[in-house]
Amino acid sequence: MLTPLDRKLEQDGLRFARYADDFLILVRDRREAQRVMTDVVRFVETKLKLTVNTAKSRVDRLARCTFLGCRIERKKIRWSEAAVEEFREKVRELTKRTWGVSMAHRLGSLSRYVTGWFGYYRISRTWGEVLELDKWLRRRVRQCYWFRAKRQDRARSEPEQQWKRSRQRRRMLLKLGADPREVHLASRSRKGCWRMSTNSIVQAALTNKWLDEQGVPNLQASWIAYHYPEPASSSVLR
Repeated sequence: MLTPLDRKLEQDGLRFARYADDFLILVRDRREAQRVMTDVVRFVETKLKLTVNTAKSRVDRLARCTFLGCRIERKKIRWSEAAVEEFREKVRELTKRTWGVSMAHRLGSLSRYVTGWFGYYRISRTWGEVLELDKWLRRRVRQCYWFRAKRQDRARSEPEQQWKRSRQRRRMLLKLGADPREVHLASRSRKGCWRMSTNSIVQAALTNKWLDEQGVPNLQASWIAYHYPEPASSSVLR
């Protein structure tokens, strides 16, 4: 339905990007932007018989605009605040302690969501934001392991079910390589799970490598693999 608009913008020599009904038109200054805005609204409403959403349409600097969940700032593509908050809200939902499912089910759901979300937003060029989100995600998973409620219908041998009591925490921390001389400082702590998720003893046991082995999604590795792929090995015919 908006193909005629594309043709008009092309004929007018304007630079633009469009996906479905979401589009940006790039001009040099505010005066020209106001003129183009008026012209486009008139064309869409009179020629195409469509209604322009004035609440979402505006003239502004590119750095203040979002397009498909991203924004361009200082020549870098960044995630919009809404996209990041959507990610955090969903991860909170998947890592809340009151969700009575196994850790395997929880991590499977988390991995599918993060993989899909990152597949859409992976073009972001801001490494700092990736580090921050990845660190926060792993902290959320650590708190799940630390205060994982014991399920009566599970075998006592399942590690993820045995973190409720201090003796069980001690046993699992030792099994994961925690220092026997310091493990009691963590296993008997009365601090909340969120604070304990950054405890040095807990982090030394529940390492990033161990979390990777359990299936926790790794945003850092995914970002690096996409932006800096390893060159394919060349084969030599003899």
